[in-house]
Formats: sequence, structure tokens, C-alpha cells
Amino acid sequence: MTDWIPDTPPTLLGFLTPVALPFPLLPLVAAVLAVAYLTGAIRLWTGRRQWPAWRTVSFLLGCLTLAAVTGLGVETYGYALLSVFMFQQLTLMIAIPPLLVLGSPGTLLLRATPHRGFGRAVLRAAHGGLRSRCARWALSPWIALPLYLFAFYGLYLAEFADGILAAPAGHVGLEVGFLVAGILFTLPVLSADPLPVRLNHAGRALDVFAEAALHAFFGVFLMVSTTLLVDHFVASTETLGVNPLDDQRIAGGLAWSYGEAPTLLMLLFVMHRWFRDDTSRDAAAARFADIHGDPDLDAYNEYLDKLGQKDR
Repeated sequence: MTDWIPDTPPTLLGFLTPVALPFPLLPLVAAVLAVAYLTGAIRLWTGRRQWPAWRTVSFLLGCLTLAAVTGLGVETYGYALLSVFMFQQLTLMIAIPPLLVLGSPGTLLLRATPHRGFGRAVLRAAHGGLRSRCARWALSPWIALPLYLFAFYGLYLAEFADGILAAPAGHVGLEVGFLVAGILFTLPVLSADPLPVRLNHAGRALDVFAEAALHAFFGVFLMVSTTLLVDHFVASTETLGVNPLDDQRIAGGLAWSYGEAPTLLMLLFVMHRWFRDDTSRDAAAARFADIHGDPDLDAYNEYLDKLGQKDR
């Protein structure tokens, strides 16, 4: 077994202990994203331009969670236990993407990037990406939702996990894939940034509800299964003194419980935004009618007047 993979039972302290990893890709990505975002926010604030502090906190919290779940001891135990690997997958796909997306990094990029020199090239690339057919294709619910569900059903039920995890960089590659799949699913649902694909509120609620139902079913399936779905973790799990089937049931419990909480919060956020937008639109229509009149209401009143004249 690789020397940095633990051979002692997991503890909370062991999960939170910093470790030296051979592939610290995602912690480095998290650090770069946090520095870039904070630089843009400070540029707006120092220029006396507004940028919501809560969006900054949300994005930085997402970066911090990304660095923690892939850079602390929990990462090493993710190589040894399916339950810990499932915790990482759920965090990367369900917990981190909403935090990053609610930070509106795209809007910050467009507002904080200078319109000269290298910044001009960055803005052109960003606008080109927004208008590209590839972006519209990637963010389509017909692509994002199946990709999201494949990360659970296809990866484990079709037995792709063993082959990928056996590769030298398979673990890190799956983590990157989980994060990308989660972001692609979350962007059309929660993002306030300019996007080539914009779902209506009903479509967003339907996407989240469908994901929650299928996701819960996957967790229950893992908990009641009497056979192992992933053989890759058997040797390392037994080395830690844990029954592999019990560890798989813990993974299913995490998928059913921990995995559902962020999804429920997403659904509540979508419903709140739906209610807020409908209320604002109705209020605007009422103000317009007060000033300019309502053609339908005026026609109805005229119709009533004609009926009254006929009666007289």
C-alpha cells in the first residue's frame, strides 16, 4: 500500500490533519480561484463600486471547502474507504458548486477585469465562451442532468469505478469530474451570471426535484445492497479493520442523508426566487396599470357600461 495512505482506523483528528499529497491539484485550484476572486472584489471595492459581501463569503467558503476536502487527511482516507470517498464525492458535487455559483464569479470577472491590455483579451475570451455552441451544449439540462446522475448510477452500477480508481491519477481525475459535473448542473439552476442557457423557474425546480429523488434512491440502494459494488476499496478497508459491506452501507447512508440536505436547500432557494420574481413582476405590472391603464380592464369596464346603457 502506498505509504501516505493510512493504515489506522479513521478519527476526526485524522480527517482534519494537513498531509503532503502527491497530486494536490484541487487544493491548488482552490487557492488560485480564491486569490483571483478576492483580487476582483477588492478592485471593485477600492474603486468605490459595489459588490455584495455575501457573494464573496459564499465563493471563498466554497474554495475553502474544496481545499479542505481534497487537501486534508480526509483525502488520504478517501483512497482507503468507500464511505469517505462517497463523502468527498457528495461534497464536490452537491455542497461546493452552490457556494461557488452563488458567488457569481462570471459577473465579477466582467465587472472587475480592466478593458485594456491583457484584460481586454480575457473579456473577449469570456464573451466568446458565453456565445459558443459548446457552452450552450454543456449547460443544457439534457447533458448536465444525465452527466450528474451518471456520476452515481453509471460509475458504480456499471462497474466503471474499479477501472478508473486503479489508474495512477484515477482518484484525482474522478474528483475533478465530480466537481465539473456538479458545477454544470448547478449553474443553470442557481446562477445569476449571464449564461447561454437560461431555465425558467419551473424547469429549475423540476431539475432539482428529479435529482433529489434519484439521488435518494441511489443512497437507499447502497444501504440495502448485500453485494459489494466497488472492489477497489476491499483490501484497504480490511486493513483498517472495517467490514467492506458495512462501509458501503455507511456510504449509502451518507448519500441518502448528507446528500439530500444541500439539494433541499437548493430547492428552497429556487422556490424563494420564483416567488420573489413573480411578486416583483406583479407589482411592476400594477404600477404600470396605475399610470398607463390596463387595456383588458378598460375594455371590461367599457363592456359593463354598454350593458348598463342597454338596461336603461
